[in-house]
Amino acid sequence: MTNAIVRPVRAALRRAADLRDLRRHTPAEVRYDAAASGTGTIHYLCPDADKPSGGIRVIYRHVDLLNAAGLSAVVLHERPGFRVGWFHNDTRVLATRDVTLGRDDLLVVPEIYGPGLGVLPAGCRKVVFNQNAYQTFSLVPFATTAAGAPYASVPGIEAHLTVSQDNAALLRHAFGQVPVHVARVVVDERVFHPGGTPAGRRIGYMPRRRAEEQEQLLHILRARGVLDGWELVSIDGLTEAGTAEALRGCAVFLSFSEREGFGLPPAEAMASGAYVVGFTGLGGRDFFDPAYCAPIAEADLLAFAVAVEDALRRYEEDPGTLAAAGLAASKQILAHYHEDGLRADLLAFYGSLRR
Repeated sequence: MTNAIVRPVRAALRRAADLRDLRRHTPAEVRYDAAASGTGTIHYLCPDADKPSGGIRVIYRHVDLLNAAGLSAVVLHERPGFRVGWFHNDTRVLATRDVTLGRDDLLVVPEIYGPGLGVLPAGCRKVVFNQNAYQTFSLVPFATTAAGAPYASVPGIEAHLTVSQDNAALLRHAFGQVPVHVARVVVDERVFHPGGTPAGRRIGYMPRRRAEEQEQLLHILRARGVLDGWELVSIDGLTEAGTAEALRGCAVFLSFSEREGFGLPPAEAMASGAYVVGFTGLGGRDFFDPAYCAPIAEADLLAFAVAVEDALRRYEEDPGTLAAAGLAASKQILAHYHEDGLRADLLAFYGSLRR
């Protein structure tokens, strides 16, 4: 096939893929009645996705905590009867077609819907819940949009809510005219905690991020004989409880976070007592403290390999010192990223928006 044919075909495929992505990033239809006062309910739009996702888990937790605190809140899914099933929940859930918002209601919109916010009712009050500021401009082409996209042209946005100080700083810099607040992430101590016995010679990692860099790193470590006697544990597709159990069995966890809003995997690994080595993903700079883990500069593969080798050498010489660092990390994570703190963050934030 000649280039004259190949190029148009490839371009057409890219356009089709972009359209599919845009449809996934367009929220379901939401009804609004400007004549109705509403019930003062906080409505969280949420994708109909039942694969493990930290962002969806956070949305469900917000709604649970708000309702328990006496505020009215609900998760809005597009499909009637849909509910996330990969973790246990009895969260209040409704379908968008069964809801009509009024003047006093709030619509909380995930950042993934940025390109499609124009389909939402102009009159309803909106909060953008941005769980990854580094994805704010995904599918928002610079050449065909105006300054302040994707938010400037959307009426009714009253605030941005995000999950880390790192992301808040970026949003304030880009959209200084809209208030930005932080609602901390929760690492559930009932699920993620150190085990009763020391972890074995296992190295955990999650394969969904930076696959090429993972391959390169493992090649380097194997070539130097560093992995001899160690078991590599790929943690993927497990329930929340299964993930926690796998992490508790790992003495070391490799973080391949990339452009994250927060970066739950390394935080959960720390909470489980593992010694974490790797990339902060930028959002993880909030909690990657070299006193109890080994943060690596973005894309510095050599530094990553050296740090892993050093951690495994420390384990060989004195397993207790590495375990002590993991326990110190667990203590710090669980002391800050807990439900009481998130509840306080949410009540302060939504209290400031009440009419």
